[in-house]
Amino acid sequence: MYGGAHLFTPDTTAKLGAIALRALREHAPDSDALAGILALDRTLASRIHPRVVAKLEREPVEDYRLDFEDGFGNRPDDEEDAVATQAATHVAAGMKALLLPPGIGIRIKNLGPEMKRRGLRTFELFISTLLEQSGGTLPANFVVTLPKITAPEQVSMLADACDAFESSHQLQSGTLKFEVMIETAESVFSRDGRIALPELLVRGRGRITAAHFGTYDYTASMGITAAHQHMLHPSCDFAKQVMQVALAGTNVWMSDGATNIMPVGNDRAVIHAAWKMHADQVRHSLVGGFYQGWDLHPAQLPTRFAAVYAFFLEGLDAASERLKNFVQKAAKATLVGDVFDDAATGQGLLNYFLRARNCGAITEAEAVDMSGLTAGELESRSFVTILDARRQQA
Repeated sequence: MYGGAHLFTPDTTAKLGAIALRALREHAPDSDALAGILALDRTLASRIHPRVVAKLEREPVEDYRLDFEDGFGNRPDDEEDAVATQAATHVAAGMKALLLPPGIGIRIKNLGPEMKRRGLRTFELFISTLLEQSGGTLPANFVVTLPKITAPEQVSMLADACDAFESSHQLQSGTLKFEVMIETAESVFSRDGRIALPELLVRGRGRITAAHFGTYDYTASMGITAAHQHMLHPSCDFAKQVMQVALAGTNVWMSDGATNIMPVGNDRAVIHAAWKMHADQVRHSLVGGFYQGWDLHPAQLPTRFAAVYAFFLEGLDAASERLKNFVQKAAKATLVGDVFDDAATGQGLLNYFLRARNCGAITEAEAVDMSGLTAGELESRSFVTILDARRQQA
């Protein structure tokens, strides 16, 4: 989730979880209601609903960005300085109280000519205050998000700032990581016609961990009118497919954008319609191979997890049969029903179970039982390794 940096407190994500649970219990109190809202099979919904409740109770937010960009706006320097200091102090307090989500970070302003001084100032002030308040330790999975990239030099600028900060604060080289937002034409294709992302990765010098698609800035930069700026627009699919090709084989994680229609207000029909739209857009991302996305309001969390769990659970039985059969036949081409599998499919089937487990759609025990693999084999994450080990045992 993104939220304005000025709104963050140590218990923000717990509060967001409580709001999400309240929305679910008020507007989809049981699995039949959820099935009707999201057009799900009732049996499937009966499996999903309790898992969504458990997720919202246990870990409602997996990753959070304190936003100094669009969610914060342009404010006087003294005001942004004060918020950067206060927000960093709150993050440090959240660390000590074990209240932070698994991932956290800040989104600074872009490093174009007009905003680079402010963006870098907030970067330095926030992180230095955080280190001071936490005794020199950053939260786990802490990252900085760089938005609205219009030139590769802006990525170099942030990498240089990371180098300088680490040197001046005696941090191990490479400690600071950042993400790039893909939301301008220049971050998809450079002006000479080359795909831009490979150069951005080079400029990041090993610090870039993820690339996030920015739906609304990107569609606006393409001249698409406001009524048609949404995650299902073909222009967005094209840009994300370019991202996939450019990042294939790297360790850079991809994330889709957010749905900007909020499920809020007093009209239940309006809330249900917003939930259905959100779930459909999340599913579109998943089908396209984008397994993470961002939300802007806690009432979107129920449908985020419902859509993710439905995506994996609805195909689980078929995937289980295919994977078990494929492993038993030692990756020889097989026909299960009307589906033909060859060696390239094995890793994809394994990835399906890994992602289903990692997102919470299934438990570790269910993954082992349904995949026909041991926990150790699942942890190897390599279908080839699994087959080689089984051949040696045979």
